[in-house]
Amino acid sequence: MTKHKIYTMSFAKVYPHYITKAERKGRTKAEVDEIISWLTGYGQEELERQLKNETDFETFFAEAPDMNSSRKLIKGVVCGVRVEDIKESTMQEIRYLDKLIDELAKGKAMEKILRK
Repeated sequence: MTKHKIYTMSFAKVYPHYITKAERKGRTKAEVDEIISWLTGYGQEELERQLKNETDFETFFAEAPDMNSSRKLIKGVVCGVRVEDIKESTMQEIRYLDKLIDELAKGKAMEKILRK
């Protein structure tokens, strides 16, 4: 099976787009970082190291210190596909993050985004 091109893409190349999407809707970089930390368990220093190293998506998720078990509560459609139906684990993790950033940009409260 061939890997999706996004797996080898640097997380650092996409990260600014997450920030831009959030900021265009009045949200903040700090909120984006909080979402990433909630999902992956990365602290701020670890996240910045991953960005500096231009870690690819596959490695970014594989090395995540503590993938949040509540991520399985994330439901909905991203790019026309239901995130809960994605079979390939790395792609599902990428789409979970995409869905959370979408929710942030749509003005959803952080408590709801973080499934509290």
